Amino acid sequence: MRDFHRPGRSEVLATGGMVATSHPIAAQAGAQILRAGGNAADAAIAMATTLHVCEPHMCGLGGDCFVLVKPAGTETVHALNGSGRAPARASSEALRAAGHTTIPLDDPASVTVPGAVDALCRLAADHGRLGLDQTLAPAIHHADTGVPVAARVAADWVDAGARLKGVARDFYLMQGAAPAERAIFRAPGQAEVLRRIAVRGRAGFYEGEVAEDMVASLRAMGGVHTSEDFAETACSWGEPISATYRGAELLEHPPNGQGATAALILNILSQFDMASMAPDSPERVHILAEATKLGYDARDRFISDPETCDRLDHMLSMDTAAKLAALIDPARALETPVAQATAAVHRDTVLMCAVDRDGMAVTLIHSIFHAFGSGLASDRFGLLFQNRGAGFSLTQGHPNEMAPRRRPMHTIIPAMLREDGRVTLAFGVMGGQYQATGHAHVLGNLRDHGMGLQQALDAPRSFAVDGTLELEHGYDPALMEAITARGHAALWRPEPLGGAQAIGIDHARGVLIGASDPRKDGCAIGL
Repeated sequence: MRDFHRPGRSEVLATGGMVATSHPIAAQAGAQILRAGGNAADAAIAMATTLHVCEPHMCGLGGDCFVLVKPAGTETVHALNGSGRAPARASSEALRAAGHTTIPLDDPASVTVPGAVDALCRLAADHGRLGLDQTLAPAIHHADTGVPVAARVAADWVDAGARLKGVARDFYLMQGAAPAERAIFRAPGQAEVLRRIAVRGRAGFYEGEVAEDMVASLRAMGGVHTSEDFAETACSWGEPISATYRGAELLEHPPNGQGATAALILNILSQFDMASMAPDSPERVHILAEATKLGYDARDRFISDPETCDRLDHMLSMDTAAKLAALIDPARALETPVAQATAAVHRDTVLMCAVDRDGMAVTLIHSIFHAFGSGLASDRFGLLFQNRGAGFSLTQGHPNEMAPRRRPMHTIIPAMLREDGRVTLAFGVMGGQYQATGHAHVLGNLRDHGMGLQQALDAPRSFAVDGTLELEHGYDPALMEAITARGHAALWRPEPLGGAQAIGIDHARGVLIGASDPRKDGCAIGL
């Protein structure tokens, strides 16, 4: 039980369904769909598309998504890969010849074909109960009439708006500046595209005038994208990967997402008595940092398009974890491994969870990678282009090297937890690269320290990245001295680390438990 003398929020409890996401208007859209007879898949689609308007710097029709789905009546979980591919004419050799060592973030070369729309349409067709005309209706309404800009969104927009270029500035700035908190943001171009998808499904996006707008805009900016690249886009179903930690099975999306990184970090942590360390102690922060360094080094070496990712078993092996754990000195920090890093630091992702009264559970994560993606938009409809291609490597022969029709390594990862054969939690932690560490941290809060679900999301976070150990301000100031004494180059983060959403399932009582990260504007809503 939380301390009611202190600021905070209680978990949301319900029996008839639950949604959770990072903006209250989007959460309400999901709840509206559940009340209308839709299921968890329908609610997730409604929330995802509404967030395009509520948090346009985080996600959009021009982005990618990954989904975990547990259908009603079964405890089997399925993974939907909605990540797009590089165009057929993409060339790492040409970029190297032009002097690039990494993919430029704000160039058409970083724009992979968006996969989210195809995946949302497939999710609706395979698991939804309502039609797209109903599930897209909330997003269409809000895109037309506008939404008031929330506090966290307004704060992010100030810095993120500097990335916008060309016509994107006309669509996503107001009189050349980021909209202030409470300003009304409208996206009529997106409303029109959503109407076409509602009528024609994926063809309303990947064919016809919408696709022509995207291709022509990219080509005019120097891109090599073609109509065929868009028309051929197709998501794929697969099965999750897993790691067991303290008796709970963490289910993660397989590559090209970084879910295997979360599994490896947990396997490393399982070699230590983490439960004996106080939750916010320097001992715990140190071990998590060291496991993160080793896990992310493996990620940047091995994770890639499923067709080229041939070291997955090695990453998931407990033998690998044990050997890496043996490298960790409890008293001294490792030097940051020299990995072939591909993904620059970013924090721009949205995640939503939904569980319905019949027991279907969905975790959906959606992103355009960096703030406002590439900063480029289509001329007619104002669709932002993601820069997921920046997740590729330009190192010749690397499994994640940019290549025609290849999918890049992704940082976004949805998750679920299964205990005693039953799914008990749908959750995810946003925050770009931090997500794999975030999953391990939240699960440790739950399993090692017995925290409640909201408390586990509220707890202060740390992240070892790019040679530094970043600490949130929620830690005791004395932690800084203790952690630097172990050799960490530590700093206090100016911004919080990511965000998170979670819905727990108490099977014994028939109760759903919702939690939403206070680092965002969102909430959990129960029915």
